[in-house]
Amino acid sequence: MDKEKTKKIRVGISVGDINGVGLEVILKTLNNPQTFINFIPVIYGSSKVISYHKNIVGLEDFQFQSIKSAERLNPNKVNILNCWDENVNITIGQLSEDGGKYAYISLDRAVSDLKKGLIDALVTAPINKKAMQLANFPYPGHTEYLTKEFETKESLMMMVNEDLRVGLVTNHLPIRDVANAVTKKRILEKLHIFNKSLKVDFGKERPMIAILGLNPHAGDEGVIGEEEEKIIRPLIIESKKKGMIVMGPYSADGFFGSGEYKKFDGILAMYHDQGLIPFKSLSFGSGVNYTAGLPIVRTSPDHGTAYDIAGQNQADPASFRQALFLAVDIARNKRNHEEMHSNPVEKREKTTDDKENKPT
Repeated sequence: MDKEKTKKIRVGISVGDINGVGLEVILKTLNNPQTFINFIPVIYGSSKVISYHKNIVGLEDFQFQSIKSAERLNPNKVNILNCWDENVNITIGQLSEDGGKYAYISLDRAVSDLKKGLIDALVTAPINKKAMQLANFPYPGHTEYLTKEFETKESLMMMVNEDLRVGLVTNHLPIRDVANAVTKKRILEKLHIFNKSLKVDFGKERPMIAILGLNPHAGDEGVIGEEEEKIIRPLIIESKKKGMIVMGPYSADGFFGSGEYKKFDGILAMYHDQGLIPFKSLSFGSGVNYTAGLPIVRTSPDHGTAYDIAGQNQADPASFRQALFLAVDIARNKRNHEEMHSNPVEKREKTTDDKENKPT
């Protein structure tokens, strides 16, 4: 059997804010070697910082191997890629410039290795946006940073928990700016990314997508806003004509409250809280943030730095564990999709089928 096709997925892990719960959930997840039997974990950080958090969590038996380059990974151990050598002032549970600084260094090094093809996927531990700002991180969050770094025109923030997948038209945007940002062009861009991701990343051959309205009660036929009638409904009709299975616009409250969401492979929300409040109500502690539309795979847990419980050994690793497993699954799905579409025999068969089905 071709070793290239069966090789383990290499998953890079950025440590996030060293003063938060990120390293706690990382270490708890990887403490059992059976967790990573099908992939190779690479933590981008510092052996000294890892050891500090290991002692706090009380994982005396946690084993890892320090490396200087992702070119030399141990396939059977947790790899710690040292991104800095200096001693770090760790202030557990507190916002600090150092918390942002080392989160930025870790993320930057992991992204560099992603670009070089040294790792296959990235799982990002939580950052604090204010701490990142203090460290001169020039983006609102991970999603915007990765979109820029990989020179992608658009990406899609998607929240995932098993069969529940919620995509966002706008991400970290003040509410007062949302209405002007919800344009036909923007919704269509996000919708196409969503549709493709559901097919390639999640294996849905004919995905069904629900689109939520912007206004209360989806505008009530124009009584409470006109965006649904003038923008959203026409683009749904247009998308259906192009072969997509798209329905809506739905009123967000009734849509989730009635359980209607269970009928769809994906749900496209107009803004952050419209999508994340119901998602976290249904999935808190086990949800995953996935950035669709990038040439690489990136996931993260659905929680933040949780300064209030940092250092107290109380953080639940379930969401991080799910983020790790989803990254592996999507990376493998992408690999299989690329292999299938690069097969010359299948390409010829597809070309023949296309010619036979072409209208005369």
